[in-house]
Amino acid sequence: MDGDRGLTALLPSVKAFIGSPRKVLIDGKWVSAKNGKTFEVFNPATGQVIGHAAACEKADVDDAVKAARKAFDTGPWTKMTPSERGRIIWKVGDLILKYTEELAQLESIDNGKPISIARAADVVLAADIFHYMAGWATKIEGNSLSLSVPYTPGVEYQAFTRKEPVGVVAQIIPWNFPLLMAAWKLAPVLASGCVVVMKLAEETPMSGLRLAEIMQEAGVPDGVVNMLTGFGETCGAPLAGHPNVDKVAFTGSTEVGKLIVKAASNDLKKVTLELGGKSPNIILDDADLDVAIPGAAMGIFFNHGQACCAGSRLFVQEKIFDKVVQGIADIGKKIKLGPGLDPTTEMGPMVSQTQYERVSGFLTSGNEQGAKALCGGKPVSGNGYFIEPTVLVNTNDQMKVVQEEIFGPVLTAMPFKNVDEELIRRANDSLYGLAGGVFSTNISLAHKIANRLKAGTVWVNCYNIFDASMPFGGYKQSGWGREMGHEVLKNYLETKSVCVSLGGKL
Repeated sequence: MDGDRGLTALLPSVKAFIGSPRKVLIDGKWVSAKNGKTFEVFNPATGQVIGHAAACEKADVDDAVKAARKAFDTGPWTKMTPSERGRIIWKVGDLILKYTEELAQLESIDNGKPISIARAADVVLAADIFHYMAGWATKIEGNSLSLSVPYTPGVEYQAFTRKEPVGVVAQIIPWNFPLLMAAWKLAPVLASGCVVVMKLAEETPMSGLRLAEIMQEAGVPDGVVNMLTGFGETCGAPLAGHPNVDKVAFTGSTEVGKLIVKAASNDLKKVTLELGGKSPNIILDDADLDVAIPGAAMGIFFNHGQACCAGSRLFVQEKIFDKVVQGIADIGKKIKLGPGLDPTTEMGPMVSQTQYERVSGFLTSGNEQGAKALCGGKPVSGNGYFIEPTVLVNTNDQMKVVQEEIFGPVLTAMPFKNVDEELIRRANDSLYGLAGGVFSTNISLAHKIANRLKAGTVWVNCYNIFDASMPFGGYKQSGWGREMGHEVLKNYLETKSVCVSLGGKL
């Protein structure tokens, strides 16, 4: 990790941050786990330990929820004006940009993603969501209603609705975009006036812990944001099921999402879920291939394929199938794998040994079921958790690699003849419904296809385009609710109707 080896030299602040065991934030104080335990944090590019984090359990969850409850019920956050809250949220965004290099390095060494991507996308988008949500803090409004009730003739009523924060929110985030997923969750919860206990992914806790420090620097009051690290069964489960939590917001796998729902069902707390995907990407024979081929490659290879919305099922019209899949394979062959801190790296490793083995297992399954790899098709030997960018052909809709979410840089490509009901049926033949793509110069037809896809986001002649104002979420088993845009505020607000009798005659 030094300049002599061509890698970005770590800032002294980053070295110091990962060089000592990381504590967790509860009620404005940085504390160790009550059990005294820590766990190792690994650099996925080398498999080496880079730091240690607190292994929180139920006792720590209890303390964090108690702190959040106190902050919501009696603290200054809910008594602040929306303008005051908005200024603090905006300052968080400014400070994220101030510490861009520090956050990018933490993200790169912890998650494995190329530092160039972390700088240009993850950090910038994290700041942007705070800036965007800061404006919404002053725009949460109710409605005024004039009532004439049939069963009380002659009596007038004035009614109005209030939008009120739901209260204490438990948020559990994944490891694929650690900083950005924390920002997507925290910015709207603060804009709505709620308080939060967040559990970071055990694979990638570093940038989230640094973000918590930044939020303190911005002036977020004690207890409003509590940040925990630990494992799902011992920290995440007691948080999701905690009786003093009013709402759970989870991003992760569909399998774990179902467990979250069960944990929250005891007291019927509100739940939103952003879960898995197996998104169809459709290329018609009139598409501009100079756009469609790199667009489809971006759809699957971005973030090492570790994206819930990855365009992992490619449908290409027969006439251009061979040209398109070979073009994507040629891009895949040229992608430079390497450690995230190497400025020339274009794709980093899988996040962990577990994920490396999972993706390797899918590659084996595809090969055994008759799929052919035009590029890649196997893990990379040596240090780190690297998987070759892979394009599989000779696949069909029933194969495991086509039906199940791989969460790696593996594309399954299949031809289709006509744009008809069969294409739409095949594209929608998934338990997921997170995203999709359409490439065509016939914009009318592209709109019609987009309208028929059962997906929360459909990109036309592009892929993986995100903005703080554009809602993101899924149909079917891809989740409940939406992230970003004004839609996300619905996740954290209650609607109260107030009805006032004005009496009879004037």
